[in-house]
Amino acid sequence: MRILLIGGCGFIGPFVIGILRRAGHEVILFDRGSRPNLYSELEHIKGDRRRIAEYAAAFRKAKPDVVIDLVLSSGRQASELMSTFKGIARRVVALSSMDVYRACGVLHGLEPGPLEPMPLTEDSPLRTRLQTYPPERIQMLKKVLTWLDDEYDKIPVERAVMAEPDLPGTVLRLPFVYGPGDFARRLSPILKRVDDGRKVILLDEEVSQFRGPRGYVENVATAIATAATDDRAARRIYNVAEPVAFTELEWTEKVAKTAGWQGEILVVPSERGPAHLKPPGNWKQHWAADSSRIRRELGYRETVLLREALEATIRWERANPLPVDEKQFDYAAEDAYLKDLPGRAS
Repeated sequence: MRILLIGGCGFIGPFVIGILRRAGHEVILFDRGSRPNLYSELEHIKGDRRRIAEYAAAFRKAKPDVVIDLVLSSGRQASELMSTFKGIARRVVALSSMDVYRACGVLHGLEPGPLEPMPLTEDSPLRTRLQTYPPERIQMLKKVLTWLDDEYDKIPVERAVMAEPDLPGTVLRLPFVYGPGDFARRLSPILKRVDDGRKVILLDEEVSQFRGPRGYVENVATAIATAATDDRAARRIYNVAEPVAFTELEWTEKVAKTAGWQGEILVVPSERGPAHLKPPGNWKQHWAADSSRIRRELGYRETVLLREALEATIRWERANPLPVDEKQFDYAAEDAYLKDLPGRAS
């Protein structure tokens, strides 16, 4: 198959490229051409994602069978994507997020009413408010995820992709993706404490029990490649996540142990622990996701085991240190809390 990737040079894209090429597929990249030596052996279409309709002639000449858009941000972008490729490609695969679910709105205090039951399936209720995050949060995210626009919301993205009668769409709802190249540095809060020699890692009681969906980048890329190359995925929506949604406590234990740490993890009461340990939100609302549909219908399986995934991510994190938000690491407050506990020391 000839598969065109939009946004293929970021975090997940290189893994998707590798998997597709090893399977014998032809890969075409649509990018800005800002790194001309990257994947120079592949066919490139140079252009601006924000003006994608202007490159319809080049896309028609390339004749892709399937288009994978890794960087859709808004319904406007998705509508333009579908309009551009109608009559050119036979299917579009779009990346979405678990943040479409109502559970996300409950966690962030944007949805009234009761907690959502777990696990989240593809049929679970979506948010009723089309605002995933406050504007200030979007501006902060745009500094890390340069493909985001001010209208970021995956619900309108999904609607546009799935509504086009003449161009079948496939939507993949992604989890918290970790691994080499992770812009969000999802292991950093744990790994920094390990590498800073902390003997005790404190976890807020409510946060420690939170269950969220995770996925190692290469495994997520395998799911994307599987959906792109299997026509049974046409007009289907799939959750992508590891089969077990660990609590934050369990996840911290696994990451710290893999990193070689032998200290103690102490769960502290939410009302008495250091304030920086509990970000805003209703942490009683979990995001555990059921990914059985993509496994059952397309035969998807993880190719990288959890320990291998953690080891690879930790190696990359340690080899590529970045400045961190010191507000997350108020060791003075943590030591003061420990000092006030009978028989404890920092």
